[in-house]
Amino acid sequence: MANDLRLGVAGLGTVGTSLVRIIHNKARALEKRCGRRIIVTAVSARNRDKDRGIDLSEANWFDDPVALAESDGIDVFVELMGGDSGAAEDSVRAALKASKHVVTANKALLAKHGVELARSAEANNVSLNYEAAVAGGIPIVKTMRESLAGNDVTRVYGILNGTCNYILTRMEREGLAFAECLADAQRLGYAEADPTFDIEGFDAAHKLAILTSLAFGCEISADSIYVEGITSITTADIEAADELGYRIKLLGVAQRTDTGIEQRVHPTMVPKSSAIARIDGVLNAVAVDGDAVGEVVLAGPGAGGNATASSVLADIADIGRGDRAPTLGKSADELEPYVRARMRKHEGGYYIRLSVFDRPGAFATIAQEMAAHNISLESIVQRRRAIKSDAPGNSHPGEPAPVILITYETTEEAIKEALGAIDAQNVIADKPQMIRIEKLT
Repeated sequence: MANDLRLGVAGLGTVGTSLVRIIHNKARALEKRCGRRIIVTAVSARNRDKDRGIDLSEANWFDDPVALAESDGIDVFVELMGGDSGAAEDSVRAALKASKHVVTANKALLAKHGVELARSAEANNVSLNYEAAVAGGIPIVKTMRESLAGNDVTRVYGILNGTCNYILTRMEREGLAFAECLADAQRLGYAEADPTFDIEGFDAAHKLAILTSLAFGCEISADSIYVEGITSITTADIEAADELGYRIKLLGVAQRTDTGIEQRVHPTMVPKSSAIARIDGVLNAVAVDGDAVGEVVLAGPGAGGNATASSVLADIADIGRGDRAPTLGKSADELEPYVRARMRKHEGGYYIRLSVFDRPGAFATIAQEMAAHNISLESIVQRRRAIKSDAPGNSHPGEPAPVILITYETTEEAIKEALGAIDAQNVIADKPQMIRIEKLT
């Protein structure tokens, strides 16, 4: 039997603790599956004295994760600290330079330095594995890097952030406002005290950047992603989507076009009949369109200690068996430069919600500006305005009423120019809401 595979684990938070526990509890099964024992020989964390509910008595403790990464007592450095710089970056670079295999769950680090780190791994003949960095427990990296190697991918998209999906699901099911759902997500541990990274779409963007590289064989370019969060979504939008046959999801979408690669993260109306529409709560899902296989959809827990640790351990098991694949699906030197696609028509059209003053000529102004910008409207719906209690049974002429427009395919530039022109005509009360409608099966 081969020598033991010795792990150094940096970061003993929820995922790191779960990883150590699973390795201890399933030591015999892992040994049979990998042909060698997997043991945690060293750890690093900020607090030595914290009771984590796991036995670390046989592990050497390092206060400095870089020293752990360089230690002769480990074969694999497991980075679970997080962050795109500082200790995480320094220790991963040190481990690769010291010819240690690296397993990480750090999407921010890979989104910023992934190509450079992949090049270092190849130069030192070691693996850089990161299944847990994208969609938690879903094996999407291995699927795209290995199982779909015979496919030319045209599009990859998905629900990549459980916090946002949880909030949107609660808003739809219970009619709750965004702020109330966010507060519940924070109380339950689904959202951080500062939730900006999740709710503004940046977490999903980092994951999408990695998937884009795997899908299209290009360099990672997180800075080229259009990013929009869910903070502007209201219960009115949720209700309108339901009436129109859609559900609202925060999607990350990357697709190859004739002019380059398009990457975007934003709230999206998806048909209720689509597979992605049925993914609720904190679950994630990723869909890949390949020329040979068609569409593949993988769904599962996108976060959580055990689910994420499961993916980390899958990467470790690959190293234990001697299985190795190029970090980003092909050699780093063979990755194509990222070419950003030129703006084009959005095939699914747009949902637009306007708060229109109830006065003569308002609708005509809106229709004229849309036509002037070559935007064709599929439908116009004036939603019922709430009646104030001080005048039961009577409406209030001149007050704004919600109006829903659904467009045929058009460019985002045209939509924004038209909405700007409408706003300048003083016929709407609030900032317009615009949500893309995605054509999905």
